[in-house]
Amino acid sequence: MAGGKADINPRTTHREFFGVPGALGITLGLPLLIMGIAYCCDGELLFKGFKIEVERLIEKTPADASELARVFFDKQCWVAYLTWFGVFVIFDQLLPGTHLKGIPLRDGTQLQYKINGRLFLGVFLSLLASRALVSDSYYLPELDFVYDHQVQLTGVTIVFSFLLSSAVYLASFVPLTKPNGVGSRERILSINGNSGNAFYDWFIGRELNPRVFSWDIKLFCELRPGLLLWLLINLSCVHHQYHSANTISDSLLLVTGLQAFYVFDGVLNEEGVISMMDITTDGFGFMLAFGDLAWLPWVYSLQARYLALSKNPTNIGTLNCLLIMAVSFLGYYIFHSANQQKSDFRMGRLDHENLRCIKTKTGSKLLCDGWWGLSQHINYFGDWLIGISWCLPTGFNTLYTYFYVIYFGVLLLHRQLRDEAKCRQKYGKEWEQYQKMVPYKIIPYLY
Repeated sequence: MAGGKADINPRTTHREFFGVPGALGITLGLPLLIMGIAYCCDGELLFKGFKIEVERLIEKTPADASELARVFFDKQCWVAYLTWFGVFVIFDQLLPGTHLKGIPLRDGTQLQYKINGRLFLGVFLSLLASRALVSDSYYLPELDFVYDHQVQLTGVTIVFSFLLSSAVYLASFVPLTKPNGVGSRERILSINGNSGNAFYDWFIGRELNPRVFSWDIKLFCELRPGLLLWLLINLSCVHHQYHSANTISDSLLLVTGLQAFYVFDGVLNEEGVISMMDITTDGFGFMLAFGDLAWLPWVYSLQARYLALSKNPTNIGTLNCLLIMAVSFLGYYIFHSANQQKSDFRMGRLDHENLRCIKTKTGSKLLCDGWWGLSQHINYFGDWLIGISWCLPTGFNTLYTYFYVIYFGVLLLHRQLRDEAKCRQKYGKEWEQYQKMVPYKIIPYLY
């Protein structure tokens, strides 16, 4: 193939997050942030509006080598987490599923993905339910262990994320054992992670699809250990409140139920992830490893962890529960209806409806009708509404529990800007025409 290496893996010209300074800030700052959250949810350390019990937080923060070792290298927690991760890998490989092809890569090949989320989730829930049924008074020491070791397990997932991202970075330099689609043995690198700066490429992800034989590390981490750990943490909070207070508040049940529905939906519809930016564009480095394995379970479970504290259980009443559920399912309806409409449009299933669209120079079409005539990322708006519904059951006494929806809003804005820059470069004048027809970015008639 003419041009060889440069054509397969072009050098990265644009660096996300302001390059190395931003990557360094995220690498150091976000682990400290989730450790701070872990300490605040440990025992009865409570947020009171903007005022934090700073002295108590400082007192509990690791300050010497022995305390650091206790937090980050607790033997029991490492055995528990490696067992959790390893058993999931075995399940993922042994359980049967259907095989789907991903998008064509730059070497002309298409990776195969095994889709077995429904069976995987069924086995996981069956094992969990059977364990609860044979227990005495539904007491599960495993859930007690998760709740009582939040700080140490947070530390373990952080260190594991560093180790995994370092392993896949080093492996990206090892030639393939078999030639790829263009007769080369080099790996397909991320367009964002081939800058030549070792730290930045390690952070953003150098290889696009790191694999061990047929096991796709990125897809697995996206939908298995972190996502289901989030569910397990929430269940540990319900378990703790039930066995310590002999009751469960409706707010905690609501949060756990809404988030469980979101987790189930993600696992059951895993084939949709194959076409998402995380899989098709982003490399697998520290940013995704940490995000999937540490950030997701420990930040997304924040509301349940807050409500499980003894001074916080709040019964908000049936009417408020129904209103919050309405917000959640409205968001869910917008999110899934919009994504389904776009998928059907791309597959040619909606040609008979004569939806407005713009034909581009690449041969593709930009849909600007239906849901996608309301805003350029109407699915983001639906997803954000779902996030709001998780925060509302905690009340309005503190911004602490609204951290997720604030962070998620910033993340969606960043994604929108990334997508806009990519589309402007790809479509040129057609993109300008599209922006005139669909002026709102995310929230219809507002932004």
